[in-house]
Amino acid sequence: MISRKVQDRIAAGLYGCLVAITAVVVLWSMRQGWAVYKLRRGVGDTWFYAADGRAWFRMDEQRRDVSLDQISRDLQNAVIAVEDHRFYSHFGIDPVGLGRAVYRDVRGGRLEGGSTLTQQLARTLFLSNKRTLGRKAQEAVLALLLEQELSKKQILELYLNRIFLSAGVYGVETMSRDLFGKPANSLTLPEAALIAGLIRAPSALSPWSNLDGALDRSRIVLQRMREEGFITPAQEKAALQSRPRIRPYPGATEAQAGYAKEFLRQKFRDEFGGDHPPDWQVRTTFVPELQEAAERSVENGLRRFGKPDLQAALVAVDPATGDVLALVGGRDYRQSQFNRAWRSRRQPGSAFKPFLYAAALARGYSPVSVLEGLTSIQRQGPEEWAPRNAGGEEAEALTLRAALIESNNRAAALLQQRIGSRPVLRLASDVGLRDLPDVPSLSLGTGLVSPLDLTTAFSAFPNGGYAVRARALTRVIDADGSIAYDNPVQQDRVISEQVAYQMVSMLEDVVDRGTASPARTAYGVQFPVAGKTGTTDDFKDAWFVGFTSSVVVGVWVGEDQPATIAREGYGARFALPIWADFIKTAARKRGARAFEEPSGLREEQLCKVSYLKPVEGCPVYTEYFKDGDQVPTRLCPIHKGTVKQQLKRAVQGFFSAFGRKLKGIFK
Repeated sequence: MISRKVQDRIAAGLYGCLVAITAVVVLWSMRQGWAVYKLRRGVGDTWFYAADGRAWFRMDEQRRDVSLDQISRDLQNAVIAVEDHRFYSHFGIDPVGLGRAVYRDVRGGRLEGGSTLTQQLARTLFLSNKRTLGRKAQEAVLALLLEQELSKKQILELYLNRIFLSAGVYGVETMSRDLFGKPANSLTLPEAALIAGLIRAPSALSPWSNLDGALDRSRIVLQRMREEGFITPAQEKAALQSRPRIRPYPGATEAQAGYAKEFLRQKFRDEFGGDHPPDWQVRTTFVPELQEAAERSVENGLRRFGKPDLQAALVAVDPATGDVLALVGGRDYRQSQFNRAWRSRRQPGSAFKPFLYAAALARGYSPVSVLEGLTSIQRQGPEEWAPRNAGGEEAEALTLRAALIESNNRAAALLQQRIGSRPVLRLASDVGLRDLPDVPSLSLGTGLVSPLDLTTAFSAFPNGGYAVRARALTRVIDADGSIAYDNPVQQDRVISEQVAYQMVSMLEDVVDRGTASPARTAYGVQFPVAGKTGTTDDFKDAWFVGFTSSVVVGVWVGEDQPATIAREGYGARFALPIWADFIKTAARKRGARAFEEPSGLREEQLCKVSYLKPVEGCPVYTEYFKDGDQVPTRLCPIHKGTVKQQLKRAVQGFFSAFGRKLKGIFK
């Protein structure tokens, strides 16, 4: 039996909890009451802010607010009939509708509607559309506050001006002009019924993509209007026989900025639905100056090619955080709203190879580990660059560094055979490239990726081995100054610092003396950069993904319906020029320091041709070895060297040949 003292403590605790909960509820109600009161002065707008905190653009740049007497009576009646036929008689909450919804929730095991127009307005202005009991309770309280502070006319006017009606359109005035080319006060009955019917499922019933579905819904609206006495049977019959003529989708007004803005708006909708709260602040990661530079680079690059069907996508990401700094999804947003930077999934070709090589380095290979037996591997796909020796024959063996520099497909296929596809798939998945096929051609980039995902995945090289998640929104602040959404940086180590730096060094060589060397020789990129070209079969996709110490930039060029870009549509020819043009602006804006070498690496001077210990006359470079890597001890056999070096090389050659013979005897 519980003692009196314990009972008193429990009672005191419960009382304290009750007081605290009551205080929170009262405080919340007071804040929301003030927010509702401010609606008397009109409704504000949700603004998107750039990374530096400057206001950038509004949620709905096309919305037109009008007074209720500028909206046709038929449209007002249609909305009331189909959405809330007891609108003029309830006090913000409809007990009959609420009871019916609760009954269905209990029977069906899921949360349903039952919302009045006032509740819908409360959700649109102040809440998300997440179906939770807590949100429904808040919605009900806000509805009561709205009914207390505003008249029915004011509530209906706000509702009709703020409601989401599909295709990024908010408010009946804008929808009326876009759909029928007339103001909302000139709508006919069939037109009014069509717009009112969109409210229940605006995305699914968009007249520009599903006119038949929208017309079917409008017939239900007309039926409800007749049942509620707003129209006669004769008017319903006449309206049913009239098929409204809609105008083509008006499209966007901005050539390319629309891709970035709609991307951010959609990210907001993913979290808060189609609602449009006023006076919210959406903090983004975008840098408008870089966004403008990205748009110019894509526009100018595609113009130079002179191919009207050619599309391009560009993504710029901060490798340390995954913050999306700029994004372009096509050549002209006014002509096509499909965002290729985000939505499109294409084969990356050789731009995928760095993840194969990183997986190999993580399993004990070094940049100068030798892949032998290349001529026994069948040729696969277009070689981006295939240098021959003096006799014209192909190399029998290549180091990993040399193979990546020239993007050798046979070497990539052989390396995948040696280490297996599982570690490659695991690393790819860890950096965000998921659902790739477990096939022999995996190393050649035959899976499907989006430019955003591939660009973000490359961040693991310059940031020291961390996978980061692409982040476009950092925080959403509601009208009260409270944080409605918080999106912190996420980092997960996927490769060691040493492996990441070895990859950076190898990818620097791709730019300095490999498939991407035109960046240096033709396009004027003179600061520290690294990256990889990519080309797919039949030249259908051209890629370049490259980075400085502060930004990763990916560029894709191709046609929407995969087709050959050009006879030699290599990534270096089509994607690299756009990348180079943009990266110069990005370097001026964000800096481009030399890549920082981590501890735990051993530096060795090697011959740049043979990748062995140099002799006199060898062009040399610095190679980086991690613990466990085998450092070459043989002298370069290609360059002459001193007499002493020649003698030492001869001795090495003798013992090497002797060792091979012994190996053959005991094999």
